[in-house]
Amino acid sequence: MKKYVSLRIGNVISFLIDKKAFFLSFVFFLAAFFVILVSASVGEVMISPVQVFQTIFGIGDGTNELVIKQFRLPRILISLLVGMCLAVAGGILQNLVRNPLASPDIIGITGGASAAVVLFLMLFSDKNHSLTVSIHWMPLAAFIGAAVTGICVYLLSWKNGVTAIRLVLVGIGISFLTKALTTLLMIKGPIYQASQANIWITGSVYAANWSQVKILFPATIILLLITVVTVRTINIQSFGDEIAIGMGNRVQLTRFFLLFLGTALTAVAVAFGGGIGFVGLIAPHIARKLVGSSFGLMLPISALVGALIVMLSDLLGKTIFLPHEIPAGVFTSAIGAPYFIYLLMKHRNI
Repeated sequence: MKKYVSLRIGNVISFLIDKKAFFLSFVFFLAAFFVILVSASVGEVMISPVQVFQTIFGIGDGTNELVIKQFRLPRILISLLVGMCLAVAGGILQNLVRNPLASPDIIGITGGASAAVVLFLMLFSDKNHSLTVSIHWMPLAAFIGAAVTGICVYLLSWKNGVTAIRLVLVGIGISFLTKALTTLLMIKGPIYQASQANIWITGSVYAANWSQVKILFPATIILLLITVVTVRTINIQSFGDEIAIGMGNRVQLTRFFLLFLGTALTAVAVAFGGGIGFVGLIAPHIARKLVGSSFGLMLPISALVGALIVMLSDLLGKTIFLPHEIPAGVFTSAIGAPYFIYLLMKHRNI
């Protein structure tokens, strides 16, 4: 039985589709759709799936339309997009440094973005917990924090080039430094701001709105399209420096670009989802076990798995302890921390 199916578009474009990867993508897509439907239905106000469909297509009543369209759908979409960004960023970093323990939160990029956003909240929040500047500036703050951290990790890892192991070790050190800086900013800031920042750092999509979706959606699409274009480069990098150089790849320049791409994906996710941990670690591993290490096959599976993890975590957070809500990051960490220990024990030789 053939593993691939050839697809040709005109006389210009042709490519092979892996049957297993395509089938799994379809399965995970259906699973994501089911989670979206359930998440739109449950909460303090219970709404049947039929009413959810009616409301989405504009034939529901006013109360359901308010609950679903104004409160639940933005939150669900933010969860989906954040999960996709973190998962793809984790896949890029793991392939880049050829280390299964690499992820945006472990090598400090998430911490840098978090510290920048906490500083942003401290500087531009008033006593009524409202921002004195537009929320449109928060992704920029997260990006600057993540970019500065990524550049620091890269420069401190440089010694006649950047090696994978140095990048990870320096990243872990920078991660602890950013956490200390974030704690200091929270202590220095007002009490109400520290409380707000603490929930945000844990990772929460509570109070998501359509303004955030309008920023995050195009940013995610653009970055994912860039990632798709660089699939071949990411695959070449995963074989090691010597093979990559032999194939004409400019290793150090490419490595810097891929680190920048992973940083950008992390920054936009952290800006709206907070410091949700371990998604970038877990999702690529699950995808790799299902379809192998080729990044082109891994990319859609990893993105969908990441979206599922964050959406399920948010769904559990808003339903298990009603009327109280638990940040989604609590559940991703509860899953991710034991999984990280398992990977560490499994890969003792790295």
